[in-house]
Amino acid sequence: MTTSLRRASLLLAAAGAALSCSLGGCSAPTDTPADRLSVYGIKHSEPTSPADTLPDPIPAFRLTDQDRQVITNQTFAGKIYVTDFFFATCPSICPKMQSELLRVYKAFEANPNVLFLSHTIDPAHDSIPVLRDYAERLGIKDASRWHFATAPRDSVFALAKAYMTGAEVDATVPGGFAHSGTFALVDSRRRVRGVYDGMVPEQVDQLIKDIPVLLKEEAAEAQPVAAK
Repeated sequence: MTTSLRRASLLLAAAGAALSCSLGGCSAPTDTPADRLSVYGIKHSEPTSPADTLPDPIPAFRLTDQDRQVITNQTFAGKIYVTDFFFATCPSICPKMQSELLRVYKAFEANPNVLFLSHTIDPAHDSIPVLRDYAERLGIKDASRWHFATAPRDSVFALAKAYMTGAEVDATVPGGFAHSGTFALVDSRRRVRGVYDGMVPEQVDQLIKDIPVLLKEEAAEAQPVAAK
């Protein structure tokens, strides 16, 4: 299978997972008010009440970024973030993906409530110095705003599924890894609120439009807490 066909296969799998509510997991976009984003994912856990129908949040994780800082779910507490999966020696889609994600980063560079998280799917090669160099070549000086992170490969692949994307070892494609190029938008409650193809500028444009919608939603939800 060619690189483009493999990427298409993974992307279709991610899109199908995000949009197929028959699996008992994701919210339907048509049921969501215009001023709110849908919640995507699969519900694996047992409901705690009849109203407990939302997909499971992103599971707990422990990563290490380009500054050797440990990154966990708490790193993103009270923030929203955009995430993707890449590897430094990727000869196919990664340069285009990171160029598009850099466009999103620059659009919200001044907003400390919007963070970015890129996971390497090749931790054997992408050491901390490699990740630091990769970030610096993109012009990212502040690791607290955009984390380029590593973890054991099996852990990263499991996280990819949670973020509604796909990544796998594939010796038949250039670079030895196949992945879909998906960007996921995640809220402060660790829920996926949008899934976008990072290779399609129009979908990245939609991500840029959706981030302020989510920020407004988060601010509205925080107001009652602040008033106490």
